[in-house]
Amino acid sequence: MDYLSVLHQYFGFSAFRGIQKEIVESIGSGHDTLGLMPTGGGKSITFQVPALAMEGVCLVITPLIALMKDQVQHLRDRGILASVIYSGMSHAEVLQVLDNAVYGGVKFLYVSPERLSSPLFVAKIQQMRICFITVDEAHCISQWGYDFRPSYLNIAEIRNILEPQEDPSLPPKYTIPVLALTATATPQVVDDIQERLAFSEKRVVRMSFKRENLIYVVRHTDNKEAELIHILNSVQGSAIVYTRSRQNTKDVAKILSSNGISATFYHAGLDFAVKDQRQQDWQKDEVRVMVATNAFGMGIDKPDVRVVVHMDCPDSLEAYFQEAGRGGRDGNRAYAVLLYSRSDRRNLLTHVQSAFPEKDYIRKVYDDLSYFFQLALYDGEGARYEFNIERFCQVFKHFPTRLSGALSVLQRAGYIEYDSDPENHPRCQFLLPRDGLYQLRGLSANEDTVMTALLRIYCGLFSDLVYIEEARIADYSHLSVDVVRVVLKSLASRHILKYIPRRNVPVIYYPQQRIESSRLVFPRAIYEELQERMAARVDSVLEYAESDDECRSTVLLRYLGEKADSDCGYCDVCVEKKRNGSSVSTSHEDAVQIIVDAINDAGGSLPIAQIHSLPLTKHQLDVALEQLRSEGRLVIKGSKVALVK
Repeated sequence: MDYLSVLHQYFGFSAFRGIQKEIVESIGSGHDTLGLMPTGGGKSITFQVPALAMEGVCLVITPLIALMKDQVQHLRDRGILASVIYSGMSHAEVLQVLDNAVYGGVKFLYVSPERLSSPLFVAKIQQMRICFITVDEAHCISQWGYDFRPSYLNIAEIRNILEPQEDPSLPPKYTIPVLALTATATPQVVDDIQERLAFSEKRVVRMSFKRENLIYVVRHTDNKEAELIHILNSVQGSAIVYTRSRQNTKDVAKILSSNGISATFYHAGLDFAVKDQRQQDWQKDEVRVMVATNAFGMGIDKPDVRVVVHMDCPDSLEAYFQEAGRGGRDGNRAYAVLLYSRSDRRNLLTHVQSAFPEKDYIRKVYDDLSYFFQLALYDGEGARYEFNIERFCQVFKHFPTRLSGALSVLQRAGYIEYDSDPENHPRCQFLLPRDGLYQLRGLSANEDTVMTALLRIYCGLFSDLVYIEEARIADYSHLSVDVVRVVLKSLASRHILKYIPRRNVPVIYYPQQRIESSRLVFPRAIYEELQERMAARVDSVLEYAESDDECRSTVLLRYLGEKADSDCGYCDVCVEKKRNGSSVSTSHEDAVQIIVDAINDAGGSLPIAQIHSLPLTKHQLDVALEQLRSEGRLVIKGSKVALVK
C-alpha cells in the first residue's frame, strides 16, 4: 500500500502537510533521518504512516507517559495494533505486551528510554522483527541541548543489540533505520543527535521554525502580576502561564482567580490523578488559564491557546521557543509574552552558579550523603535510598538550589543516580488466600467493586506486592480515584490487603561503592564544558530579553540556525520601529487584517482603547477603520467596536 493510501485510510487526510512526505519517504527508504518540525507540525504522521506500510514492529521511544498513552489510544481507536510499556505495569502485563510484539500482535510499541536497559526488554526485543526505531524528543540525547537525559544514550546500544557490528572500529552499518524527531535544535544539537544515534550518514529534513501567526513580545515590568492580569484581560481565550517554582504556580493561579480570571496550577509534585484532572479541565476549557512549571506542555495537543506568558526567564532560547510554540497551533493569531524585570538577569546568572557549584562543595555533599544514609566506605554498590531533601538540608545546612546542582554533577560523573520525581506508583497485595476472599462478609458495594477490579486487572496479588494504577482501577470500577483510595485504605485497615500509597519522595541510587571524596573526579566534559554551554545559553536569553533593536522572530530563528527572509512586523520591536517611522512597514491590507484578527480574537468586539494599542500608526488605524465602517463590516457600540456578522 502506498503512503497516501495509508494516510487516507487510517487518518482521513488526502495529502501530507509541510515536510511530512519527505520524512516519510526518507525513513521508508531505509535512511536514518532527523526530522526538525516545530510544535504542531504533525510529527506522529511521519512515523505512523511509513510503519503501517511496512512489515514489523515500529519501536517508539519517548519520555512522555501521558503522550504514549494518548497516542496508543488514538491508534487503537483506528483499529491499529498499538501497546505501551510504562512504570506501574505488573511484570505479567509487561511480559504479555512484549510477547504480543514478538508474535505479531503489536504494530507500534511505545516505551520510555529508561525501559531500554531492562534485561527483560533487551531479551525480548532481539526476538522481534523491528521495521524502524522512532526517537521522539530527540534533543534529549545531546549534552549540547537544554534537556539532556542520560537514559537516551541507551538507544545507540539497542541498535547494536539488534544488529551487532563485527568490527567496532569501523563506522556502523545498520539496516534497521532510526527516525529522530524534535521541535527545537541548534546546529550543534542537530549534529550531536546524529552522532549519538549512530546515523549511517547525515540526513536532516527541516521545516522552517518561522511561526507567522505567533507574535513574540517582551514586556519590561517590575510588577509582573499586574502586567499578567492586563495581558489576560486584553487577549481572550485559553492561556498558559509558565513560572519557575512550584509555589509560584499556586500563588499566581490564586491571584488570577481573585481577579476574576479562571485559573488552576500544575507542577510535577502534584498527585498523578490531580495533574490529569487539571489538564483535562484546561483542555476542555472548563478552566481558562493553566499556571505551570515546565513540567507541563510536552505532548499536550490543544490547538487554540491564544497566549503563552513566561513570568520568569527560561534557561535557554530552545526551551523558550518550544514552550512559547504551544500557542496558536490552530494557525490563528496568538501571543508569546516574556515578562522581564531588573532582577531576572541576576537570577539567571545565579542559577548558572548554583548548577555548577565548586568542586570542593560537591565533594562535601557526597560525604554528607554517606553520613545521612550511614553508608560505610567501599560499601553501598546497588543501594537505593529514599531521600528526604528537606531534612538533609536542615541537618547539613545546605541550600536546595545549590544542593541540586551538586547532585546533578555527581550523577553526570557516575557516582550516584538522583531521581527528584520518581514514578513511585502505589502497591498492593492480598493478605488473605483467594478462597478466603469468597468467605468475606459485610463488604460494601464499593469494596466489592474495587476488589473485583484488582483481581481482573492484576496478576500475582496473592504472592507479592504489585504496582497498581489507581486511575485504571477507578475507570474499571466507574468510581473516582479518591473513592478508590478510601476503599483501599479501608480494606488495609481490616487486614484484607496490604496497601502502600503513592509517595513523591526523591530517590538516590549508588551504581558503585562509596569511595573517599578526595578520589572523586569531575572531567572537563561533564563540568567546565557543560558550564560554559549553559552560560552561553543564558547569555542568549538575556540578549533576547534586553535587546530592543532587532525583530524577536529574527533573533530566535538565527539562534536555531535559520535565516529570516524578513522581519515579522508584529513583535514589540517591530511595532516600536513602525511608531518611530523606521523601515518596517505595514500595507493597508495588512492593517485591515490586523484589526479584524484582534477583534475576532477578543470574541467579536474590542474596547476602542485596545484598538489604539495595536501595532499600527494613527494614520493606518484611521484609514483601516474607515474602510471597515464604509464597507459595513464594523460598527461602534458605545466604548467598543464590533464586527458585523
